[in-house]
Amino acid sequence: QVQLVESGGGLVKPGGSLTLTCTASRSIFERYGMEWFRQAPGQQRDWVARIRTDFATDYADSVKDRFTISRDNVGRTVSLRMNSLKPEDTAVYFCHIYGSSTWGQGTQVTVSS
Repeated sequence: QVQLVESGGGLVKPGGSLTLTCTASRSIFERYGMEWFRQAPGQQRDWVARIRTDFATDYADSVKDRFTISRDNVGRTVSLRMNSLKPEDTAVYFCHIYGSSTWGQGTQVTVSS
């Protein structure tokens, strides 16, 4: 079974940037779309972005024009570049294989002054 490991979370001030990375335990990216979700305390897990096998991307309205999802099939990674961060972006961010039940363990992002 494929395992996903997220990294890159942390504390950042409003307006700052972070890049999250999700690494797969074996090569699967070229066959699947990959997604990022996030979950704030006491809230449901929300979809953030998706990158398909043809590298086409989709974003939630709340992050459009601020976040960029990318993938490296050779390196087995999918990244989420987050710019102009806001306090409401604070959440645990999860990596997910599109259409599957496979999730990473999550990485905390806190946006606070």
